[in-house]
Amino acid sequence: MGDLERLSVGFVGAGAMGGSIARGLVEAGLVRAARVLVADSDPARLAPFAALGTRTYPGGAELLADDPDVLVLAVKPQVLGSVMAELAPLVGERLVVSIAAGVPLAAIEAALPTARVVRVMPNLPVQVRSGATAVTAGARADEGDVEVVCRLFSAIGAVAVMREDQLDVAGAVSGCAPAFFSLFVDALTRAGVRAGLPAACAREMVESTMRGCAEQLLNENVHPREYMERVTSPGGTTAAALYELEGPLMEGTYAAIDAALARTRELAQG
Repeated sequence: MGDLERLSVGFVGAGAMGGSIARGLVEAGLVRAARVLVADSDPARLAPFAALGTRTYPGGAELLADDPDVLVLAVKPQVLGSVMAELAPLVGERLVVSIAAGVPLAAIEAALPTARVVRVMPNLPVQVRSGATAVTAGARADEGDVEVVCRLFSAIGAVAVMREDQLDVAGAVSGCAPAFFSLFVDALTRAGVRAGLPAACAREMVESTMRGCAEQLLNENVHPREYMERVTSPGGTTAAALYELEGPLMEGTYAAIDAALARTRELAQG
């Protein structure tokens, strides 16, 4: 599977995440549209992919009949079990990639006893090819399988290979982070309105600032603490504001990640 242009990748599920990954591979030029196969029970979800030039199917069984090299299971954890039960006789020794949060490798490998399984945890910014994906390999997957998965997901953002016990943590941190960032933008906007700024003005200023901070942090490879120090004068307004914000923000973030991990475990248990 060294030449990804010749690789065929099938997606069972064309929702927000699965659809974004499939579209990203095509738009990045990594996998030809004709080599991307997408299955979903909702015809409305399939229409954009047909227009993109991918092959579309009403179900996973029909997709597997066309024998993709890689099968991506892009369905919710609550339905993954039933999907795997349906597809198990057809999967064979194929490379299978699961994006289902909280469903461990052991459960997937038990349901697909001959497949080479890799779990991944991507996040929403894969929609703009700037996401983050954690990767961990099952017992039957080899280094070549991991390399293929990493190359595929590198087309839509950063990739990190890790142990499975770290995967759910990475999923909670990077998966929830877009909502956390959005919440903070909204909180700053509302704080500006409360203090007297027009809502549209406050939001525009906050969003522009967020965009600029992200670009500087990434382009200059600056540590967040160092970046904070650039705008924190001794005895100044930012220092006073950080004194009030840092403690509650840190404690709230720890509690939020703990809650996300607890919910991940609940979902995995059905």
